[in-house]
Amino acid sequence: MVTVRVPATTANIGPGFDTFGCAFQLYNTFTFQERPAGLRFEGVEEIFCNEGNLAVVGYRAVMNALGLPMPGLEVSIDTQIPICRGLGSSSSLIAAGAAAANALHGNTLSRLDLLGICTELEGHPDNLAPALLGGLVASYVEQRRPVAVRYALHPDLCFTALVPDFELSTHLARSVLPKEIPFADAVFNVSRAAVLLKALENGDRELISTALVDRLHQPYRSKLIRGYDQLRKLALDNGALAFCISGAGPTLLCLSHRPDLHQVLQPLLTGLDDHWRAIPLPVDPNGVNVKLG
Repeated sequence: MVTVRVPATTANIGPGFDTFGCAFQLYNTFTFQERPAGLRFEGVEEIFCNEGNLAVVGYRAVMNALGLPMPGLEVSIDTQIPICRGLGSSSSLIAAGAAAANALHGNTLSRLDLLGICTELEGHPDNLAPALLGGLVASYVEQRRPVAVRYALHPDLCFTALVPDFELSTHLARSVLPKEIPFADAVFNVSRAAVLLKALENGDRELISTALVDRLHQPYRSKLIRGYDQLRKLALDNGALAFCISGAGPTLLCLSHRPDLHQVLQPLLTGLDDHWRAIPLPVDPNGVNVKLG
């Protein structure tokens, strides 16, 4: 048996569209045990109790990479990461299955090897890279292989998530993006993304507030998130340095130097529609954690 703990992640982080990601101390925990045949699940909705479960898909992908037959599995999941909220719940399933198969069969693959296998399934590594490696990561795919680089974060930086009670599918969030963008918007994002990484390392308040801005996806996706403008104003008026959509949304992410920002914001969210919750998200520096036995 193997237990795998995978952190929640955010992707994009303002101008880093499909590139920047960060892991947080909010976890899905899985146990996997091989059996002669068939699948058994615990803690999983009935609709996901099948071979299409992404944890099983991740497990199978590694077994295929190792040249081994797929066994039966017992899978138990303790879900703490909100589903379809832009906090990497899907990536956590794929990463968990892949890490479990590797651990139970000799642990011969590195985390970068696992990232390559998982990226083939997910299509892009922006959530998977921090889930597997931890911390703040920039990643891209070169000749079908992911490249991932970790960056330092200033220890005084605090992330706070604003999470509603409605879901937003990645498919819908992708569908509203334009197929072409103005040249000026591309330059805008490249310049902000380059500066943002150094600003996050130094904890530079002014640079974070001006660099964590985006023109590639947030202007289009923000229209899918009810109350976006009001929530942005609330956050910035009450101590947030910057504000962005987490992944494809609908979760919204505040960056600040205030570890108590969630306590400041929660009373202000109470009267809003959609039952918004303010959740502190300390950074997870380690990524996926695997324990045998």
